[in-house]
Amino acid sequence: MWRRVFSRRKAKASPQRASKARSPAPAAVPSPAVAHAATETPSLALIDERFHRLVLGLPPPRQDDPLPAEAALLRRLELLGARFDLRSLPRLPTVLPQLLRTLKSDEAAGAELAKLVGRDPLMVGEVMRATSTVFYRSAQPISSLQQAVVLLGQDGLRRVITLHVMKPILQGNTGSMGHAAGGRLWGHAERCAHACAWLGRTTGCDAFEAYLAGIVRHAGTGAVVRLLDQLLPGAPPPPLSAGFVRHCAMLAAQLSLQAARQWGLPARVLGALAECQGEVSAATSPLGRALAVADSLASLSLLVENGEFPADADLAHSWPGVMPPAVLARCQRDLGQHFAAGLATA
Repeated sequence: MWRRVFSRRKAKASPQRASKARSPAPAAVPSPAVAHAATETPSLALIDERFHRLVLGLPPPRQDDPLPAEAALLRRLELLGARFDLRSLPRLPTVLPQLLRTLKSDEAAGAELAKLVGRDPLMVGEVMRATSTVFYRSAQPISSLQQAVVLLGQDGLRRVITLHVMKPILQGNTGSMGHAAGGRLWGHAERCAHACAWLGRTTGCDAFEAYLAGIVRHAGTGAVVRLLDQLLPGAPPPPLSAGFVRHCAMLAAQLSLQAARQWGLPARVLGALAECQGEVSAATSPLGRALAVADSLASLSLLVENGEFPADADLAHSWPGVMPPAVLARCQRDLGQHFAAGLATA
């Protein structure tokens, strides 16, 4: 179904874009829409709308407010969302909440961590696989799980949890869009986690909680893709309005919070996810503010990668009274530098 959406978008591309597809043009020459966007700071609402439209695979809108024909579709979507079975989400290791609590202690022993990891076969496999990579490879072969845990250390174990456990959870939750939506969600999750941890350091947040909050920020968005698959089977959707996409984003945020509760994530992470369902200025906790800002910075980074905005789009002054512009500018530069390789190979 969704392949036809993208085919339709390509078929309706402007002559200028079609010409570029046939004969490569210099990368420095932006399209008129992107060139115009470079003259002003993009609004946060526009960034959020374009991000969700990109992930959901929806064509550009013809108007902002929901069309009358969309009202019934929205009601059905909300009904499906209310009945959504969280157990259908990809499995999170049952030992993860206790493991996260143990990792918060600097005095956690390798034997204790190995015992917790050993309760979940998936985690055992990922830990042993990580220690066999060139980065962690030791002079002597790893013969036990405890040796592997000690070799990884607490920071390495956290990385295994996020990269090797959360990635398939996000990418496996996207219905028929599969690879396209899952890849974009993971691209955002990596950026959001990086930016949230960076901003969290400036506001006294726990580094790993900030990273984890960024990773799961859009865990529910893949579920919305699956719901739309059920509502629009076999035919590409019309150019749904920006208002419709906003409703999809609200539902996705609710499902993300419900999933995080189902997974037993830390209380501060749950609080930050709850705060992010409103305006950024309404976020009261340091982690909630960091997550809300990181979400938009990550969305912009992903949209730049997909040609939706120019690379020099600047959000440093988009949150007056929330975070200093100088801090935001440094974070945005750091995000761009950290994921520069991804832009180069996109």
